[in-house]
Parts: sequence; structure tokens; C-alpha cells
Amino acid sequence: MLLRRCSRTFERVCHVTWNHRLLSYGHDSKPYYITTPIFYPNSVPHIGHLHSLVIADIYARYARLVSPSRPAYFVIGTDEHGLKIQKAAEAKGVPPAELCDLLSDKFRQLAIEANISHTKFMRTTTDEHRHAVQHLWKALDSRGLIYKGVHSGWYSVSDECFFTNAQIDLKIDEPTGQTVHFSKETGNVVEWTEEVNYKFRLSRFRTMLMHHFKSNEQAIKPYEQYQQIINYLETDSNISDLSISRPSSRLSWGIPVPGDETHTIYVWLDALTVYLSGVGYPWPSSDYSSMWPPNLQVIGKDILRFHAIYLPAFLMALDLPLPHTLLSHAHWTVNKTKMSKSIGNVVDPFDEVKEYGADTVRYYLARVGGRFKDDTDWSKDQLEKHEAEIRSLLGNTLLRIQSHKLLERLPPSSQTLPLEHSILLPRSDTRVPGDAMQLHLGGLSLRVSQHLNKCEVADALGVIVDCLALANKELTSYAPWSLSTSSTTAVTLTTWLRETLRITGILLQPFMPTKSSQLLDALCVPSHERSWNFAQVGLGQVDAGPLKAVTLFPGPKERKVLDVEQDHESGKAKKFVKGQKKGDGKWWKKVQ
Repeated sequence: MLLRRCSRTFERVCHVTWNHRLLSYGHDSKPYYITTPIFYPNSVPHIGHLHSLVIADIYARYARLVSPSRPAYFVIGTDEHGLKIQKAAEAKGVPPAELCDLLSDKFRQLAIEANISHTKFMRTTTDEHRHAVQHLWKALDSRGLIYKGVHSGWYSVSDECFFTNAQIDLKIDEPTGQTVHFSKETGNVVEWTEEVNYKFRLSRFRTMLMHHFKSNEQAIKPYEQYQQIINYLETDSNISDLSISRPSSRLSWGIPVPGDETHTIYVWLDALTVYLSGVGYPWPSSDYSSMWPPNLQVIGKDILRFHAIYLPAFLMALDLPLPHTLLSHAHWTVNKTKMSKSIGNVVDPFDEVKEYGADTVRYYLARVGGRFKDDTDWSKDQLEKHEAEIRSLLGNTLLRIQSHKLLERLPPSSQTLPLEHSILLPRSDTRVPGDAMQLHLGGLSLRVSQHLNKCEVADALGVIVDCLALANKELTSYAPWSLSTSSTTAVTLTTWLRETLRITGILLQPFMPTKSSQLLDALCVPSHERSWNFAQVGLGQVDAGPLKAVTLFPGPKERKVLDVEQDHESGKAKKFVKGQKKGDGKWWKKVQ
């Protein structure tokens, strides 16, 4: 049954309730909750999917290091309904469920290969999620926010949404030479569609959305994306009521509308609900889950409107607080061109991780793709350049301070006892080795935190790299292994180099979890001294004697040997993904 209510009264009550809850809900009074986009498995993952996963994982790991006693909940998953999936399955001659099973597993495997620390992998085809979506529909309906009406507009199958006349333009389709309509926002082809649908009263929330975002400049990062949403909301024609169903005769692969199986729930209403179902919605009591709302949602810029307009409106309608921050990152391109299977320029993340290692790829994604404002070209040359950078600054520094030549320059007492922490005390004599490192290490963790809190991932990693570069410069300048260098200078410099590696090792954990763990193991840093608060000069203890032998960045040949050994030990070495039978290669080629 569809109910009617006074729109003015509804908006006033909902606005007051929602604002009270949002403003009274402190950021640290709840578990940390972070999400990635719920990926669309109409094809195999590409490097852009891994980018979203890595950025979110950096924040999940950072949250755990800053507040070890505070739970951090991290939800990823796949959005498996909709017309794109239905058509992709038809084209491959397989049932949609079978296609989703296979491709969803590929996304799950990518998360494992890239060392993503998610706590839950959601699939929108589960009974758990279906129940949540239908419950949300009924809740919106009971508030008089759903009605049935004729909907017409320019529809994009690729984007699974309608566009207004102001949002489309004309262009020549090069393969056919025909003039086609396309979305200015996404560049995808649209077609005129007119049908009877259920609609959500989105227009009722325009004022509330505008008030929220104008009062919260930090709600969307980077600022350019925030301004885009403000501009969008200021145009009345953009915020019309939203079609939230499709005729089941056209779209059968989805969740039926409660009480009307002739309609299927719109895929974006379905998909956006996963952030709620991922933390147990519908909750047994009127109070929302202790996890809600998300502290951070990481998305690609192409789905900003759905997360910055539709999701907040649904939440306002349910009197639920809104996510704290939406981080909308730019895309990876190839030769300034958007990745496309038809063009053949898609970068396979599995290949990159296999060739260079997960942490090197993570480093490149964060260092180069962590500014978020502009699209960035994926480049093998640049990846190898950045691998060489971190190999030199981190790996080689560790190897050099393990050298026998250097250890022989240290007094016997410094070879077996913990380093003297008195060396790390502040001093005014700038001629003493390590003075520059002292200046850089002091407050380094604070600078990294400040950048991360402002969603400046590349800059956060950059200040760590700068500190390592300075340590390398000091090491080369003083040459503590040289006979011409006094043993006092060798002890002082070695102390500062090890302290630099200890602190940067702690701070690199969100970015390069495996390499940083290996580094801290080599330095004999105990596990209880690896949280963020220990990234201060003199707060940890590093042995002065021989370090544990480790090569942080093996060469290509060594990597292949390690990969084979690790696959053998973990049982990962297999030719077929989960659910695929031997000899089923033709089926898999269809998916590729």
C-alpha cells in the first residue's frame, strides 16, 4: 500500500531528527567502519578496482594502528543484479547466477592477493541482503515516499540510470558513423525510454541535502568533487523524483518489489543498501547498529552522484545518520584513454601483483594515484621507477646497515647490547651525525596522520619517503663503514639509521603491510611496539647487534622462486578458479 503524507511536515520532522543524531554522534564513540564500492562483476577486475581496495585498506589498517582497542570493520563485495549482468550472461550463454559466482570469486581472490584486510565480503545475491533491501523498500513505502507513475528519460544501460535532457549530448559513433546520444557525465550511450515505474520522492530532499553539504565541506573529498555535488544540487532539474524499479519483463535479474513481482527493484537502491546490510540491517531494535554510519566510503568518481545524492536521501528518509566522509578518487587511464575491453587497454591487476609483488603495486597506487583529483596514466615504466625508488630507499638502507664492514666499525659493546637511547636525545650541536634525521623524525607520525585525515594519501606516503631519502643521504655522506670514520660517528649514525627504519617501518604498515612487517621483524621490534604511538623517537628499542637477514625487495628471478614456494605452501597454485571444472577452458575464455 502506498501512503501519502504532508511533505512539509515530513521534511521538518525528518530534518530535525536526522541533524540531532548526526551532530550527537562522535567519530570516536563507535567502531571504525569503512567501505569500498560494491564492484559490478560483469567482467573480470581491472586495476581501478584494486586502486579502490588499496586506498580503503590503507585507512582500515591506519585506524587499527592508531586505536588498537577500537574495532575496525571493513566491508567490500560485489553488486550482482541489474541489466548489465543480465545482458552479459545472455551474451555468454550462461545463467546470471553462474556468471556472478565465477566473477565474484575473482574479486574475492584479488583482495586476497593484494593483502586487503577486509572483515566482510558482501554479495547482493544473498538472502541476507535480499531481506535488507525489501525491508528498506517497505520502510520508505510506509513513510509515503514511494509512488507509481510514468517515467520517461534517457537511459544508460552501462550506468544503470536515467539522465535528463540537460545531461546528454550528441556525438558520432565511429564504428557505425551514426549520431548517438550520450551522457555528458560518463560518456556512455543513452536511449530514450518510457515506462511505468515506482518512484522515490527524491525531490523532497534537495533542501536537506544542500544544507548538509554546505554545512560539511569535509563530507566529500577532494574539494573538486564536493563542489561538483553542490553545483548539481543547485540545479532544480537535476533533483527530480527517482525511478526505483524496472518492469520485470525487461529486468528479471534482481530483487522483486514487495507485493508486486511485475517490477524489479532498481539496481542502485539494491546496491546502496549493502552498506547497511553489511552491518546487520535491518537491526532488531529501533536503534541503528553500533557500526553505523561509515566513517569513510571510498568510491570512484563515476559513481559519486549515487553515493552523494541517492544514498544520503534514502538515509535521511529513514532517520539514519549519514556517512562522515566520501572519498571520490579519479581513474587510471592508458595513454590518457579510459580503460575498455573493446579497446584492449585494460590493466590486469593479477598480472601486476604477480610480476612486481603486492606491496610494490600498493606503493605505486598510493604514491601516484593517491592525489585523487585527476586521472592518471598507468605506466609500466613508472611502476618500475617507483619500485626502484622504494627498493633503494628502504631495502638497500636495511642491507647496508647489516653489512659486516659497518658492524666491524662499532665497538664490541654496541654490537651486542641495545643501542644507547641517549644518542636519540635532543641536542643543539648540528655538527653531530643524525641531527637532520632527528628534525625529520620528530613529528613525522603527526605529519603522516594530518595528511591521511585530509585524504591526502600520496602526500602522507611522500613525507615518509622524504625521511628515508634523507637517511640515505646521511648514510652516503658519512660512510660509517669507512676506516676514516670514527667509531663514535659510526655508532651515532647507525643508531639514527635504525631508528629511522623502525619509525618508518611502523608508518609504512598501512601502505606496505608485508614489507613493513618484514622490516620490523628484521629490526627485532616486538609486536606490541608496532602501533602508531610507538612511531616516536626513542619510544621503541632496536637491537644493536646483527639484524635478522632479510631481502625486502628480491629481483625478478628471486620473486619467481618465492612465488612458486609460496604457492606450493599455501595451496594457491591452481589453474582453475573456484567453481570451475577441469576442461572448462572454453567457458572461462568467454568470461575473459
